[in-house]
Amino acid sequence: MRTRLGRTLAGCLGLVLLLSGCAKSSYQYDWSIFFNSIFRPDGFILAGVWLTLSISVISQVIGIVLGIFGALGKTARLLPARWLANLYVWFFRGTPLLVQITFFFFGLSVTKIYTWPPINLFGLTIPGEIQAGIFALGVNEGAYMSEIVRAGILSIDPGQLEAAKSLGMTYARAMRRIVLPQAARVIVPPLGNEFNNMLKTTSLLVILGNVPELYVTFSRKNGSGPTSFHPFELFLAAAVWYLLLTTIWSIIQAFIERRLGRGTAGERPASIRERVFGLTRPDARTIGTITGGR
Repeated sequence: MRTRLGRTLAGCLGLVLLLSGCAKSSYQYDWSIFFNSIFRPDGFILAGVWLTLSISVISQVIGIVLGIFGALGKTARLLPARWLANLYVWFFRGTPLLVQITFFFFGLSVTKIYTWPPINLFGLTIPGEIQAGIFALGVNEGAYMSEIVRAGILSIDPGQLEAAKSLGMTYARAMRRIVLPQAARVIVPPLGNEFNNMLKTTSLLVILGNVPELYVTFSRKNGSGPTSFHPFELFLAAAVWYLLLTTIWSIIQAFIERRLGRGTAGERPASIRERVFGLTRPDARTIGTITGGR
């Protein structure tokens, strides 16, 4: 209770300081830009929201696939497989994502290793910046998902894998049919947290800059008059849109966890209020990375 009260007071204090600083600034605010961006968004903003969702979903799917292979490598008996998996996780978790995005797009393009030409998929033209962003986010996410999937696999009784092998199943089939389906119940909560992070992390793709929907435009034309620059209002509107997306996803995540938690003993799944506001119960159990996400 004290911790929650302290966070609330700190948030209120920060808001008061922000508003007081804005009041003393010589910056000419135009709040109509902010409210129009929220309540009457134009096609540019809606396209950006759709692009954010698309990049997040595709990158998360790539991360899940890489995470499964990474987890299998980290739990494999072959030493080279464990080395490669550990090296992959070590590098992509230990270096800044912003550096990785820059390297994959600009680094590969400059060295002519891959220049990211536009590709046509299902009648849509995907620019190279989008391709590089999805690839960088997916590869980075795979490193985190490797630890989450590995923790989920280790939560299953090893005897089940041995029993499956005794019935003639191969290791791959036993993992696919016996272990991973059970581990999914443990993996889903941190997976949902990772997707929540992914929605916000897509904002880093602003450094690619050549795709208009990837960045916030700072200028607005007022009729035939001069262009006015209002970055504060637009960034604040972007924050509201991100908050809306993550809140909706948190509600969906709570329903998914509750659905998967039916008929199982153990800890009660997080409620919608707990999931949306990040509240924790005093008796909540944690298993390292498996519950904490990043």
